[in-house]
Amino acid sequence: METKASLSRIVVIITALFAALSGIYLLVGGIWLAKLGGSLYYIIAGVISLVTAWLLYRRRSSALLLYAIFLFGTTVWAVWEVGTDFWALTPRLDVTFFLGLWILLPVVYNQMLAKNGFARGALAVSLLFTVIMLGYSIFNDPQVINGTLKAADSAPAKSDSGIPDGDWPAYGRTQGGTRYSPLSQINDKNVSKLDVAWTFRTGDLKTPNDPGEITDEVTPIKIGDMLYLCTPHQKLFALDAATGKEKWKFDPELKPNPTFQHVTCRGVSYHETTPAAEGNATNGAAPAVCSRRIILPVNDGRLFALDAETGARCPAFGNNGELNLQGNMPYATPGHYEPTSPPIITKSVIIVAGAVTDNYSNREPSGVIRGFDVETGKLLWAFDPGAAEPNKLPADGQHFTPNSPNSWAPAAYDDKLDLVYLPIGVATPDIWGGNRTPEMERYASGLLALNATTGKLAWFYQTVHHDLWDMDVPAQPTLADITDKNGNKVPAIYVPTKTGNIFVLDRRDGKLIVDAPEKPVPQGAAKGDHVSPTQPFSKLTFRPEAKLTGKDMWGATIYDQLMCRVIFHKLRYEGTFTPPSEQGTLVFPGNLGMFEWGGISVDTDRQVAIANPIALPFVSKLIPRGPGNPIEPDANDKGGSGTETGIQPQYGVPFGVTLNPFLSPLGFPCKQPAWGYISGVDLKTNDIVWKKRIGTVRDSSPLPLPFKMGMPMLGAPVSTAGNVFFIAATADNYLRAFNMSNGDKLWEARLPAGGQATPMTYSVNGKQYVVIAAGGHGSFGTKLGDYIIAYALPDADAK
Repeated sequence: METKASLSRIVVIITALFAALSGIYLLVGGIWLAKLGGSLYYIIAGVISLVTAWLLYRRRSSALLLYAIFLFGTTVWAVWEVGTDFWALTPRLDVTFFLGLWILLPVVYNQMLAKNGFARGALAVSLLFTVIMLGYSIFNDPQVINGTLKAADSAPAKSDSGIPDGDWPAYGRTQGGTRYSPLSQINDKNVSKLDVAWTFRTGDLKTPNDPGEITDEVTPIKIGDMLYLCTPHQKLFALDAATGKEKWKFDPELKPNPTFQHVTCRGVSYHETTPAAEGNATNGAAPAVCSRRIILPVNDGRLFALDAETGARCPAFGNNGELNLQGNMPYATPGHYEPTSPPIITKSVIIVAGAVTDNYSNREPSGVIRGFDVETGKLLWAFDPGAAEPNKLPADGQHFTPNSPNSWAPAAYDDKLDLVYLPIGVATPDIWGGNRTPEMERYASGLLALNATTGKLAWFYQTVHHDLWDMDVPAQPTLADITDKNGNKVPAIYVPTKTGNIFVLDRRDGKLIVDAPEKPVPQGAAKGDHVSPTQPFSKLTFRPEAKLTGKDMWGATIYDQLMCRVIFHKLRYEGTFTPPSEQGTLVFPGNLGMFEWGGISVDTDRQVAIANPIALPFVSKLIPRGPGNPIEPDANDKGGSGTETGIQPQYGVPFGVTLNPFLSPLGFPCKQPAWGYISGVDLKTNDIVWKKRIGTVRDSSPLPLPFKMGMPMLGAPVSTAGNVFFIAATADNYLRAFNMSNGDKLWEARLPAGGQATPMTYSVNGKQYVVIAAGGHGSFGTKLGDYIIAYALPDADAK
């Protein structure tokens, strides 16, 4: 009996010690935070925790009464700060609640020298109050918008695209990037019955020579009864669309190394020669070699044309089916110029652009955009965004402009206007721009429209002026004819950006359809640089209107939430477009952007869009040149960082930079969730009609917890005429289906690896399939794999 009492006494001492240590931490951290201008709550919490610890040590039941008052006050304070947002409340209340519950238990309470039923009851009431507020917050999420998108005004219009309903012949199905299928066999009534139809393993996995940014971002294309896809190392596979069986494959034998910034292939392109162009009769004669061809970009700066039937090289194209894109390229270091997205293909031209390594040096390849003859590979035109004369071709021995702005994301094409629309980035180095020429600024960070046949400029719209945040246009824009509020049909182009703005332009001339007024932004650039006084802000946006404050800081517990508040107040932050600094700047929306390469999905019949914005701040910190930070690379430098985060050297300019997500000391995001949403937009009114969190922490936390918090994403949704849209993309390994009208989840399937890719859908032999690449993403931290998975309804339902 005495031993049991002694053990109980030890439990009380340990509890008092925990409360004392917690109090010291909160008091010291709270004083630090208060000096920085933050909340005084943590000082109060620290003092009360210390007094509670003393009372517990003295075995006074008044400890329970004091803690009851503290817990009640903390709950009221937490709701006052963040409202009924469950995940924002949890770090403010988790440790506080469980400590209160612990000291209420007999193992602690029975050791009090004098029992006080009122104190114990008061603590029980406070605990119940906290539970009620947390329970209420689960069902009253202030970040959710509940609404319903309207149905189409009339029956779906007959497509004039010439694409069979069952095909998906381009990255976004159409080269207008709609990511919408007219198929409806799978619909909101039966999608819950989807099951795996077939699985294909590519065998392409990470190698020791790969950088950290190895990514499986492919969206397959489908023509006829064949499916075509590329792997991270640009191995090209042709599969039977009905069974997933391999028909042929082609290996370009990419030889990456750890300095490549990416090993990525988002997709391939398709071209079919018309009989007239082919010069062949059509009366039963076999098609000519390469009359149907697949165009494959390779990360070392090559481009292949392959016969779609056999995988053989097209002998009349370039050098036996191969083009060297490094021709006339300055500083042609392998991996510094990487075509990662599928080219645009017109009737006669292949339009190719590529990524240039971010933030390495001022001696990088050119971001030149080029048009090649689709049959022969002959260079037809070039548009160099950093050149004084963008269309001028270099003479022998000359080269395109180093470091000119590049276009790495998928482009879009309007065949009626013969205009190609290219998302444009910024001249590298990205985070300091004091040495950029007017030519380098002229076509940076915006949307470039070129005549696809000649390469001549049609128009340009700049979405960020003098970009110092890598806020390039990161996604394929989407073409859609939309009826405006006056009943006029407008040929629009939707341009999602990293800032969260979706710019809506007339694709004929680049004039704004949705207003995007210029607004003042924070000033005060780093030494030798400058900041644009204003930036355009579209009225169709997912960008938060209010600036972040200490109330928005998060963490797994009250302890790292406090540290996040301290870090936040130490950083420079004055809202969107706060300039980079040596102090360290909070960048929100972050460098990952609110929109990434996936883009949006648009149902042009209903005139609605499905979007999946993300919200994860980054921290950038400029590192001035000095000892250990040379302005030029030394002999030991390997030529690149192999990732877009961490230390970025920016050789040749006065500053290097570190770029990292804004995380707590425990590695949790410092901004409260959600970090990712799905949303439905009415394109007639440009209203966000519904918005929901998507994704769980199952694959991000030490325990496989199914908590739906709203996770970051890489990838896009695809929508269908069945009132269903499909999306993977999240940092947990799932493919999900949602009701397009209201965002309700209808189905999900567990993936064997990360699904940081955009799905697609097609039909063959009367059956509709949904296909996703599950290969993961190295720098995003998801599980790597080599899976291509197709889902379909049971035969009895596939009618």
